[in-house]
Amino acid sequence: MKTKVSEIMTPNPVCAKVPGTRRDVLRLLVKHNITGMPVVNEEGYLVGIVSRRDIFEHPEEEQLALLMRKDVPVVNVNDSIEDAARIMMRYGRRHIVVVDENKKVLGIITPQDFLGVIIERKISEPVEKYISKPCFPLHTCTPLPVVFKAMTLTLLSAFPIVDDNAQLVGIVTDRDLFAKAKIDMNVAMSELGLGDDEDSWNWEGLRNVIKLFYMEEKVNLPGIPVSEVMISNPVSIFSKSPVWEAAKIMKKNNFSQLPVRNTHDELMAMIFDSDLVASLVGAEYE
Repeated sequence: MKTKVSEIMTPNPVCAKVPGTRRDVLRLLVKHNITGMPVVNEEGYLVGIVSRRDIFEHPEEEQLALLMRKDVPVVNVNDSIEDAARIMMRYGRRHIVVVDENKKVLGIITPQDFLGVIIERKISEPVEKYISKPCFPLHTCTPLPVVFKAMTLTLLSAFPIVDDNAQLVGIVTDRDLFAKAKIDMNVAMSELGLGDDEDSWNWEGLRNVIKLFYMEEKVNLPGIPVSEVMISNPVSIFSKSPVWEAAKIMKKNNFSQLPVRNTHDELMAMIFDSDLVASLVGAEYE
């Protein structure tokens, strides 16, 4: 019996509403520590989807109706997860909206939601089969502003860090990067419309959108080397290891990516949770 979308989705997701503004979306992203959400009208029907990536790509746009994408990847609760995997691969985005026959929003699916199924099915194909993105290692001495520029130009949110001998010594994500960002709490609260009485937001959520503050020159990244913020001796996966092992490591640690090493224990690639989704449709990926 096939697994249905309803079994892995996150039900009753946070939704933005139109009419609305960029500030409304940023506020929700921070308060709920999420990176994207469906957009509904006043009747609760799906009209679009918006993510931090949409905001970063259009920093000058204020109206939600112009920020959101109307071409929304959707599935039904009774669809199979294989159908959902195909749709996620086709759109190349991290959020799929689950709707009923009337376009009412019932849930949302991200790559992380597929990991449990991959583990349960013990998908044994090697990790190397599903590597889809180029690997861009950075040196330990790379200054943080340069790391940020690399993330902006490649649209990647994580990089492996290597030493003088090109050996893997760390990994840095956008959240690690902005852990060192300098931003005034009062400025952040004012920009996002957060009051002193707010009880459900924190710095972890703020890091989801702090990139925008940096782009608008409201926050500074110090020129320190990436070695000072990277995660040292990161968990990695052997290229010949089965996909389910990579999924298990990601799920257990809430990772979105893993460095991949070859038979000589050298860095050869990065594998992302979105890459592993393709293993659910097997031969169709080839």
